[in-house]
Order: sequence, then C-alpha cells, then structure tokens
Amino acid sequence: MSWDKAAKYAEVYRKELFESVMPFWDEYSVDSEFGGYFTCLNREGEVFDTDKFVWLQCRQVWTYAMLYNRCEKREEWLEVANNGADFLALHGMDGEGNWYFALNREGMPLVQPYNIFSDCFAAMAFAQYGLACGSEKAIDIASKTYRNILRRKDRPKGKYTKAVDGTRDMKGMALPMILANLTLELEEVLSEDEVESTLDMCIDEVMGLFLDERKGILYENVGPDGSHVDCFDGRLINPGHGIESMWFMMDVAKRRGDKELIERAVQVVLNTLEYGWDEEYGGIFYFMDAEGRPPQQLEWDQKLWWVHLEALVGLIKGYNLTGRQECLDWFERVHEYAFGGFSDPKFGEWFGYLNRRGEVLMPLKGGKWKGCFHVPRGLYLCWREFENLGGEGE
Repeated sequence: MSWDKAAKYAEVYRKELFESVMPFWDEYSVDSEFGGYFTCLNREGEVFDTDKFVWLQCRQVWTYAMLYNRCEKREEWLEVANNGADFLALHGMDGEGNWYFALNREGMPLVQPYNIFSDCFAAMAFAQYGLACGSEKAIDIASKTYRNILRRKDRPKGKYTKAVDGTRDMKGMALPMILANLTLELEEVLSEDEVESTLDMCIDEVMGLFLDERKGILYENVGPDGSHVDCFDGRLINPGHGIESMWFMMDVAKRRGDKELIERAVQVVLNTLEYGWDEEYGGIFYFMDAEGRPPQQLEWDQKLWWVHLEALVGLIKGYNLTGRQECLDWFERVHEYAFGGFSDPKFGEWFGYLNRRGEVLMPLKGGKWKGCFHVPRGLYLCWREFENLGGEGE
C-alpha cells in the first residue's frame, strides 16, 4: 500500500472517530445527575431506557480513559471517564467484589453478577482509568478484579450456571479469548509471571482447543479436551469472535516476536472471512453452524456492527504484520460494506444491526449490548495502523 493511500485511510478513520462517533457519546450519553452513562440511545441520541448495564458502563470508562492516555490529554475525556468510574466504584460490585450485570439509573442492582464479562471490562476500565488519573484505588480495583476473574475462570457463572454438571461439559472460547486482551491491557499493573502464565494459557486454549485445524476456523464451544460436541452449542461458529480473538493473538505474538503465531492468526482471519462472508448480499454472518445445519440463533443472518469492526482491525493488523495482499483486499471489501451500511453521517455514530440484505434493522445507536466501545476502539486502532503504514506513527 502506498503512503498516500494509507494516509487517506488514516484520515477517514480519524475523522469518523472524532467528528462523528465521539461527539455523539459526548452529547447524549453522560448522566450528569446520577453518574454513569445512558447507553440506550435512538438514532438521534434520545434516551429510550435508563437502565445501566455494567459491562457497557465499564467499556465507556475504558474508551474515554484510553483516548486520554493514548491520543491526547483532553480534560473533558478524563472528566467523562471519571463520571463513570465513580459511579461504578460506588455501585458496581457486590460484597464479594463480583460485578453486577445491570443497575438502575440511580445505581441500585437489578441483575446479579452472573456474567463474568462485567468483571473483565471492569478490570480493563479501572486499569486504564487508574493510569490516566494516577489513582491507586482504581489500580487496586483493577488488579483485584483481574485476580478474581482468574479464580472464577473454570466456572465463570458460579452459582448462576444453568447447565447440569457432568452431562454435557463444554468450554467456551469467549473467556480465554478476552483474557489475552485483558492481560495485555493490565500488563503495567501485573507481575511478569502473572502476565506470561496467563498469556501462555490463553494461547494454548484458543489456538489448541478451539481452533479446528481441518477447517482452519474457531469453534465457540468445545469439550474440555477440545473435542467437538454434536449439539447446537457444540457446532456454533461465531465469525466475529473468531476474528477478534485472532487480532488479540497477533498482539500477543507481536509482543513476543512470535512470527509463527502471527502467521497462524492471520490465516485464521482469512479462513473465517471466506467461511462467514455472505456471497449473496455481502457482509459477515452473525452465527453459523459448523455442519451447515440450522443455527439455534434466529438472528444468525443479521449483520452486526462489532463483527465488521473486528474484521477491519484484524485485517489491517494482519496486513501491517505480514504484508499479505489478501488482508488488504479483504480490508477494502469489508470497509466498503461497513461504511456503506453502518455509518450514519446524518446523526453520527453507527447503526448496530442490519438485516441480511444490508438494510437498517433497528435504527438505535446503543442499547443493552451496544455502547461506546467497539466503534471507537475499532476506528482508533485502524487509524493508528494506517498512520504506521503512512510513516506517521511512532
């Protein structure tokens, strides 16, 4: 890729991030009365529900603190991060340090801490926020939460697990996948032994248990020994998760200078796109069945914002690390689809959900599952990767 082309892409992503996406959250999401953020926002930014979902609250703290730390020391960004961090520190945890899933607007708990991903994003948020403001309390929250995650990782839902033990035991990829990224996020506040041992475990599980060498793609759930279980969950392929986990692996491999792991991860991204791309209407399917059977998820053929952003990140990182032309070709294909379908130049931010044909299915900008995270993170990472390609990065 020429420097001129890289610079043009860098400007597209920078402009989308700072002139469309972040102003939307700046203006509409901050709850200045009770703290925290509104995430249930319609196309125009109007609040349609005031419940506060803890993982989305945490993700927004992380986003604003990350931009403050890695982009520019804007006091307004730190103030927004502080608004969420104070709210979460006061209301987000139960007495044992587990993070609730949902709170009401005032901060009273609504949903028990059954979902360990609230904890994962809390650790990310408070680590990044602590680095931004120099808060030892925030760093302490992050490190204690991280270690609590490690204690819970073999049974992440604890007493809230619905499955009966011993009948059909399976492991999910989501936790070891996110732990790889989370560990790199917390590297500055963890010991070297903690970092390296956890990264080793994540690589072993993601690339060993969940990667199917024959198909070259990742299964979402496998037996404890990595075997495939013939049921809905056992056949489930989540292309977005597969691609996202691979750019996490690329980051780990780059840090370690592991060229073989980089090549494997890039190839899995390309395999997953070949497998999950909708050749009829374009875009990446949400869910698929490994054997081509009907998935249990009725929304399987929807096209989701985060899936395409993770693909963009994985592809441009893969191109930067390997120079493989297939990465750039796929990037341009996904870029055209994503900006043509999800980006909303009229009101800002991105739509979250398109139907199979690429039409806006729901015009919301945020809700229970979509908040201020995947869009700004993806745009930021692509912008930085293109700056590096154009010779402007560090």
